[in-house]
Amino acid sequence: MSMKWADSLIRISKHEVETLQKRVAEITARRLACERRLHALEAEAGQEAERARVDPDAGWHYAGYMKGWRVMRDQMLQQIAAVTAEEAGARDALSKAFEELKKPRRGQGSRQARNRRHGRDGPEEGHGAVAPGL
Repeated sequence: MSMKWADSLIRISKHEVETLQKRVAEITARRLACERRLHALEAEAGQEAERARVDPDAGWHYAGYMKGWRVMRDQMLQQIAAVTAEEAGARDALSKAFEELKKPRRGQGSRQARNRRHGRDGPEEGHGAVAPGL
């Protein structure tokens, strides 16, 4: 495989990793937004409970409010679970892409790694070695 092809494959792999990183970030932002909405919904329910305790008219409507609130909360929890599962899948894909990026390509690898495999410690003669006395 020529170096141009190897360089192209590396660029493609890096682009895939960057794309997956952006996707994970977007999914995480969606999950956090859902969690914020859930917390706001819970705070609102607390305010409504307090209002129902103080105002007798609000107390009459509180049971209906709580029924609707439970439906909205359940929907929000399902949405959070779905986004969490999507986030886990995206993180797995990102991990696999990182592993693929770290794998050395055939015919590629650092000269130092090749030297270590062949029992040579320094640079090869004529391949970056400094001539004595220079």
